[in-house]
Amino acid sequence: MKLYGRFVVLVALAVTTSLLVGCSRHDNNERYILVTVNSKLPYWQTASAGLAKAAAQYGVKMDVRGPETYDTQAEVKEFRDAMALKPAGILVSVADSGLMQAPINDAIEAGIPVITIDADAPASKRLFFIGTNNLQAGRLGGQRVLDKLHGKGNIVFYTMPQTNMDERLKGYRDVFADHPNLKIVEVFNIKGDAGNAFDRTQHWLTDKSAEHIDAFVCLEASSGKDVAEAVRRNNATDRLIVAMDTDDATLNLVKSGLIDSTVAQKPYTMAFYGLKQLDDIHHYPVDLKKDFSTDSFSPFPRFVDTGTSLVDKVNVDLYLQGRQEAQSK
Repeated sequence: MKLYGRFVVLVALAVTTSLLVGCSRHDNNERYILVTVNSKLPYWQTASAGLAKAAAQYGVKMDVRGPETYDTQAEVKEFRDAMALKPAGILVSVADSGLMQAPINDAIEAGIPVITIDADAPASKRLFFIGTNNLQAGRLGGQRVLDKLHGKGNIVFYTMPQTNMDERLKGYRDVFADHPNLKIVEVFNIKGDAGNAFDRTQHWLTDKSAEHIDAFVCLEASSGKDVAEAVRRNNATDRLIVAMDTDDATLNLVKSGLIDSTVAQKPYTMAFYGLKQLDDIHHYPVDLKKDFSTDSFSPFPRFVDTGTSLVDKVNVDLYLQGRQEAQSK
C-alpha cells in the first residue's frame, strides 16, 4: 500500500509538473509593441491599459510607441524602429495607409506578425484587422442626427484623412441619402489638433456671413470637448453635438447635456485581444508570407469587430462607472 501510495504521489507530481510546463510557454523576454499616432490621447491610454493587462496575464513585455502629435511620417519611423527591436509581434493603428503599407509588408517579410487595430491598411500584408465596424458606427451616429434634427438641418463634420474616419463619414452619408433636407455644409480636417475644431466652430457661430449650423459631428476622439467649449462660450447650446469615443471629458459633457451623445468604441479590447492573438501566432507559427485573404482555410479572420454603442444621458452613468472602476484597479 505504501508503495502504491508513493506511486500515486509521483504520478500526481508528474501531471502537475506537466501542466505547469504547459502553462509557462511565455518567455519574459517576449515583447509586443503597439504603434500609433497622437499617443498621449486618452483613447490610446485606454488601449495601452488593455495591452498592459494582456501582457501581465502572459508575463510578457509590452510597449507603446508613436509620436505625441498627428505626424504620419513620424509614425512610420516609430514602426521601423519597433521592427528593429525584433519583437514577437506588432499592433499598429494606421494613420496613413499609403505610407504604412510598405513598412507593414517589410515586417511580414522579416517574419514579424503584424495586426492592425483601430485604423486599417487593407492593401498591406497585415494578417487581419481588429477594431470598429466604422461604417456601422457612422450609421449609428447618422440615425441620431436624423432623429434629433427631425430630418432637416445643416451639419458640419470634424475629421482627419484616415480610412476609419472615411468609413464613418460614409455611414453618415448613407443615413442622410434619403433625407435631402439634411445638408452637409463642410467636412473639416482638424489635422490632428483639436484646437482647430474649436476655431472652426467659432467661425460657424460668429461669422455673420456663415450659414446657420444645426449640428456639429466629430468623427474622431479629441475634438468633442473643444467643439462643446465653443458652443458654450457662444451660448449656442441649442446646437446638436455628436462626439466620438468615451474619454472622461466627453462623457461628462454628455452627462451635462452639452454634448448630446457620443459613439463608443473599445480601444482597450482592441489592444487586449490583439496582443493575445499575436502571442498565439508567435507560439504557433504560420507562413506569414501566405495570402490568407484568398484562403478558405485561413487560421485568421479578415476582421474582428469589437463593437460600438451610442452613449447619451440615459446610459452615460454606466460608462462613467466603468471608467472609474477600470482606473481604480
